[in-house]
Formats: sequence, C-alpha cells, structure tokens
Amino acid sequence: MADSTFLTSLSYVFGWTYFTCWSLSFYPQSILNFSRKSTSGTTIDFPLINSLGFFAYTISNIAFAYSPLIRAQYAVRYKGLTPTVQLNDITFAFHGLILCFVTVSQYLFPRAWDFAPSLGSRPSRFILGTFFGCVAGALIIIARVWASPVRNDTSGAAVTEGGWVWLDAIYAVSYVKLVVTLIKYTPQVIVNYRNRSTEGWSILQILLDFGGGILSIAQQAIDSYQQGDWSGITGNPVKFALGNVSMIYDLVFIVQHYVLYRHAAGAKADGGEGDSDLDPLLREDVRGGGDEERRIQ
Repeated sequence: MADSTFLTSLSYVFGWTYFTCWSLSFYPQSILNFSRKSTSGTTIDFPLINSLGFFAYTISNIAFAYSPLIRAQYAVRYKGLTPTVQLNDITFAFHGLILCFVTVSQYLFPRAWDFAPSLGSRPSRFILGTFFGCVAGALIIIARVWASPVRNDTSGAAVTEGGWVWLDAIYAVSYVKLVVTLIKYTPQVIVNYRNRSTEGWSILQILLDFGGGILSIAQQAIDSYQQGDWSGITGNPVKFALGNVSMIYDLVFIVQHYVLYRHAAGAKADGGEGDSDLDPLLREDVRGGGDEERRIQ
C-alpha cells in the first residue's frame, strides 16, 4: 500500500513537472522574436503545423478523460483499463494551443507586433500538404464512423472485432498530433543546416522540451506499472511517442547549437543580421518558380 501511494504521488509530481517544462517551452521563441523584433532565422512552418497538432491533442485528451462513451469503449478494448490521460495533459494541450496561436500571429501579422518583414512568413508546400492531408484523413475516418451502425456500441464484439466505433474516430484525431510530432521540427533543422547557425531559434525551448519528454515517459511508465498492464502505453501511443520523438529532435538541435554551429552567433553579430543571410532556401520560395519544394527535399 505504501509503495502504491508513493508511486501515485510520484506520477502526480512528474506529471505536473513535465506540464510545467513543456508549457514553459512555448514562451522562449515568442519572447525571443519579440525582443529581436523579427522572426528571421525561423519559419512559420513549425508553429503553424504545431497549432494543428495541439488542436487535435486537446480534442482527443478531452474525449479520453471526460467522454463516458469513449471511456467505456476503451475499457472494453483494453480489458477493463481506463485511459491514462490526466488533468495536466488537458491543461498542457489547451495552453500549448493558445501559445501556438500567439507565435503564428507573429509571422502572419508582423506589423501588429512591430516586427521587421521576414521571408519565413510563408509556409512551405510540405507543411501545407501535411496540414491539409491530416485534416482530410481525420475527416474521412470520422465520416466512416458516423456511417457505422455500431458506432455507439460498448459491447465486446463491436469494439474488439473490427467494428467502427467512436473510439476509432478519437484515435484518428489523436494520430494527427502524432504525425505532426514526427515532422514538425524538420523544416527548422534544415533551416539551421542551410544557415550553418541556430541564430533566431531559441535553444531554451528545446532544453525545456527535452526535460519534459523524459518526465512524460516516466509518468506513463509509472501509471502502466501500477495498473499491471503496459497497454497504458500501447493504448495511448500518441502520448508515449510525443516524449520519444521530440527528444530525438531535441538532441539534434542541441548538437547543432552547442557543437556544430556554436561559433555562428558571434559571426552573425560581427557580420550583421537580416533576411539576406537568413536562408537561401527561403529566398527561393519568395522568388517563386518551380523550385519551392527544395525547402524540404
């Protein structure tokens, strides 16, 4: 009993600590942009696709936590277990969504922020394609579930033997966040590589994200261990993947900032800063032409 109480308390502490780390990670980039009065060195791709991801994450978390139907179907599919979504997950998702909107506004409405014009305010075709592809995919699954005669069923046969139920629709929405997480940092990694610099990209947000990822995985492992079944992870793959995939990207950014391009900031300061040295791949986009796809490829 004492061990169970300790693990429950530890899970609670880990949950709110990772919530704090991940929530704080949304602030450094927008604050850095504001202090520089510019978004140069970055592109709108990351905050734009991240907004879609956190919208999907908010919806799926609310459904897993508060929908009696979704929770009942989940329990049938996973042998009586309940989703491992907690209040801090919902709070984090909604808070992240609001902060993503704030950051996107810095790119879309630079005059309102008194920012200098930046070439990175145009989303790439890769991100736009991913954005609309995710929306279309989720809507197709929702339409399929809506047409299913067993969509509201909570019996074992309907939920576990291939019937389309509302739980599948919520999974489709949650997988949008997973897809976004898999690709959202890719454009910025490429921008840093092309610029040979992380100038304009906040490393503090990456360090906070890395710490939050470790604690998120630890909390979910504790919750699954207490339930005696690791389907707490397999039943909520999005939350598990968020920690793992994000940490891989975080390590890439840490290497870029502290190892590969550690002297670039000083060189930028000596040589001046502007969109002209920001990113050749972004300049291709502004010129137009048929080579815009090179931004990601």
